[in-house]
Amino acid sequence: MDCSASYCNECFKIHHPWGTAKAQHEYVGPTTNFRPKILMCPEHEMERVNMYCEICRRPVCHLCKLGGCHANHRVTTMSTAYKTLKEKLSKDIEYLISKENQVKAHITQLDLLLKETECNSERAKEEASQSFEKLSHVLEEKKSAALRAIENSKNLRLEKLQMQAEEYQGLLENNGLVGYAQEVLKETDPSCFVQTAKQLHVRIQKATESLKSFRPAAETTFEDFVVDIAKQEEILGDLSFHSNGLEIPEINEEQSRMYNKALISWERPGKTDSADIYVLEYHKLNREEESATWQEIKVCSKSKVISDLDDDSSYAFRVRGYKGSICSPWSREVILHTPPAPVFSFLFDDKCGYNSEHLLLNPRRTSVESRAGFPLLLGSERMQVGCYTTLDYIIGDTGIAKGKHFWAFHVEAYSYLVKVGVVSSNKIQKLFHNTHDVTSPRYEQDSGHDSGSEDAFFDSSQPFTLVTLGMKKFFIPMTAAAPKDPASRILPLPSCLGICLDCDKGKVGFYDAGRMKCLYECEVDCSGIMYPAFALMGGAAVHLEEAVTAKYGEYHGDI
Repeated sequence: MDCSASYCNECFKIHHPWGTAKAQHEYVGPTTNFRPKILMCPEHEMERVNMYCEICRRPVCHLCKLGGCHANHRVTTMSTAYKTLKEKLSKDIEYLISKENQVKAHITQLDLLLKETECNSERAKEEASQSFEKLSHVLEEKKSAALRAIENSKNLRLEKLQMQAEEYQGLLENNGLVGYAQEVLKETDPSCFVQTAKQLHVRIQKATESLKSFRPAAETTFEDFVVDIAKQEEILGDLSFHSNGLEIPEINEEQSRMYNKALISWERPGKTDSADIYVLEYHKLNREEESATWQEIKVCSKSKVISDLDDDSSYAFRVRGYKGSICSPWSREVILHTPPAPVFSFLFDDKCGYNSEHLLLNPRRTSVESRAGFPLLLGSERMQVGCYTTLDYIIGDTGIAKGKHFWAFHVEAYSYLVKVGVVSSNKIQKLFHNTHDVTSPRYEQDSGHDSGSEDAFFDSSQPFTLVTLGMKKFFIPMTAAAPKDPASRILPLPSCLGICLDCDKGKVGFYDAGRMKCLYECEVDCSGIMYPAFALMGGAAVHLEEAVTAKYGEYHGDI
């Protein structure tokens, strides 16, 4: 009763040794109507549990809350927990009872699926047996043809060797040619001898020549009749179920991406027996929905662009191939996340504050590169009397007045220093003409101030909101809520970064755009028109993420 556990006689003695406190525990015989005694705290055996820890979801005593492992946890009274849990359990039970018809429908459907599985398995067995019988029939025909060819070749060779053996048999004394020649030598009439000996001499010369260069009339080996089955053996070794020849397509996660639209691309592992058409299905992952409703799209190529997806959501995708009435199994499901807000499109501004001596824009204004040339080296002469170098800024050509927006970009891995974020229209002039826009706040050789406090002042005094990137790292800005350990503020630089600006709430977030995971979020003054802002120093480059279009998917599908 005290341990709330069942034991056999032997185990009860082992776990309740004589002479210990457990030996005084109360026990009862086996019963199906067990009600425990007052529940005691497992960590403080003499204390009753009278509170409920909402974090650990378990009853605790007052000692656990005062100085135990639940000291900093949120707790509630046992009566409140009882009422809350009972209400939840009652609602769950009522929900299950209300879905009784649905459960029965599912059971009926499962019964049908059981019968269908049995029928389909028998049909599959029959088809497999027929396939192997066809293969066996082909092998039997090939075997018979090969044996007939060997037999015919054997008979022909035996015939030739037998004739050659008979010829050599005639060369023996008293046999064949030699015996006949001996009889001719007994002829005494010259005219008869000469007439007979002329033809005989020719035959003996031929026999003599063949004897000097003996060669069998036929080969005894059958090397030409060895069946090479190495290739066929390898093919048979790989024999397996492939949905009647259709391989399972695989969604290429590197080529597929989610931005303003979803681009889903797939490929065939074996590159053979391509399907005539593909069916792409997708659905939104929602815990509140009882069952997923897959949306179906028929595609003739190996990629598809999907639009009208909800923001800040996760979607599952899968694809299968069809060739006539035959279909392949579904591919492995791939989950992609949509951006947290509608995608904001802009280009780099080549007019407002653009420094063409230090920065290089591509013709489409979607990429900017910092050129570390002679101007930077000449500017670094100031490092003899200070330790700072100016940054080169560039902003987007379109501003944001309201709403929530998201944009993404790539920072080259070799980039030494890049800053990204947003700037307000009423602070743009200060952005491009700020004389203290430096990489270190020590404007003089010795300011006399502590470097840590200077860094804090430097970050808080900026006329814009930016985070620092560089050397394949993402640096979380120093704030009151940021970790004090510098190493904890340094994260690996994602392959694609995103910024989400919410003008209505006055917040800006910095995201790993590949996983749509927020890395850092802070408040921002959105009193003016907000512009995307970038700063580069040394060797660095930034590329804006290209929007997904229908033509983009068709083009890459052709490739």
